[in-house]
Amino acid sequence: MAWRLSRFTSALGAAALAAALTACDSGGPSDAGGRSGSLTVWLTIDARESWPDLVASTNKRFAKRYPQTEVKVQYQQWTSKNQKIDAALAGQNVPDVVEMGNSETTNYIVNGAFAPLDKGDYDHSEDWLPALADACRWEGETYCVPYYAGARVGIYRTDLLKKIGVTEAPRDYDEMLGVLDRLKARFGAADENFSAFYMPGRYWYAAMAWVKDAGGEMAVQRDGRWRGALSSPESIAGLTTWKRLVDAYYVGDRSKDNGDEPAVVGQGNVGMFYGNTWEAFAAADRRSGGNPALKGKFATFPFPGPSGELMPPFLGGSLLAVPVKSRNQDLAKEWIGLFTDRISQRQLIKAETLPNNTVQLRDVPADGINGAAALAAERGWVTPLAPGWGAVEKSNVLPSMLQSIATGEKSVREAAREADREIDAVINDN
Repeated sequence: MAWRLSRFTSALGAAALAAALTACDSGGPSDAGGRSGSLTVWLTIDARESWPDLVASTNKRFAKRYPQTEVKVQYQQWTSKNQKIDAALAGQNVPDVVEMGNSETTNYIVNGAFAPLDKGDYDHSEDWLPALADACRWEGETYCVPYYAGARVGIYRTDLLKKIGVTEAPRDYDEMLGVLDRLKARFGAADENFSAFYMPGRYWYAAMAWVKDAGGEMAVQRDGRWRGALSSPESIAGLTTWKRLVDAYYVGDRSKDNGDEPAVVGQGNVGMFYGNTWEAFAAADRRSGGNPALKGKFATFPFPGPSGELMPPFLGGSLLAVPVKSRNQDLAKEWIGLFTDRISQRQLIKAETLPNNTVQLRDVPADGINGAAALAAERGWVTPLAPGWGAVEKSNVLPSMLQSIATGEKSVREAAREADREIDAVINDN
């Protein structure tokens, strides 16, 4: 899925990338329906696997406007996509549309890789989800268009909750802790491997939700420079609350991440977890390492935060941009407009994916798998829009900090201060 984001690892370096893009063709005006040639679109495999009909219908609508222009859609893997984009940007043969994760765009935008867009040309642009829209803006300009989103929610075993007399999902944090206590007492006593709540130590997308809920931040910008903010009182409070949850309800390796979460949950030793909605299906799907015997035994709910509000989730998502070297910028912008308009967003909703705007979030079925995610999405956040955030992720500062906290190797305060020092060393580099 698109929120499994790869890292920006350009071998060119910022200076070389900026230089390579300086003398780019800016594209010319459209020749209307008589335009001939081709338009190259790079999408990730999610589109091919989850909503191929949307791609086909968009191309059909585009063909009515430009019958002599062939749209060539090429599907990319998340793990290798950025390396291919970097290589293309260094040459002259570039795709006309590229899909990016919403935590990947800043460095490309800062270094001039993408063409500016007119926000007013796109449906619901005033209602784009903030965590997606913010990733497309730089110094007052818009450089990409939100495509779709995904938000983490609470996921629980309905059969296990029924066995402890609980028929509805918890509505607030204290009530949730009460349910976890009962799960632990009933099933943990009989199975030493049972986790009432699954939360591996290096799962930073989840842990940072506790930081955000407490009013903390990963990094903040002051006087034109970014600095780590994990040792602020608010961030410390959020990390401390997260640590209490891990200590009380998680049984397992605290030095691992959530990469195999569906497979672990599928083993049947987990009562509740915090994850993407698709993981409710994956935990019962053999292709993901899950257990088909658990099919129909998972339900989602809006995860309550300790603050009394819904837990603010990391809003994973995808954006579409036009490389500044594209010779078909006008056509590329029109194709993006069709692929992300309200008609296309309705198709994404039917494919059980969140739309890119707050208005159409209301069209997500409340009783469907994404109903809880639609409620949480408006509180969604994205990683700091700093030039060097890709370097922060690449250096694994957050997972390492969380592992040291979860294992008790360091205190929350000590680990957070060290993480801030490491963040400060790279976050302003581009």
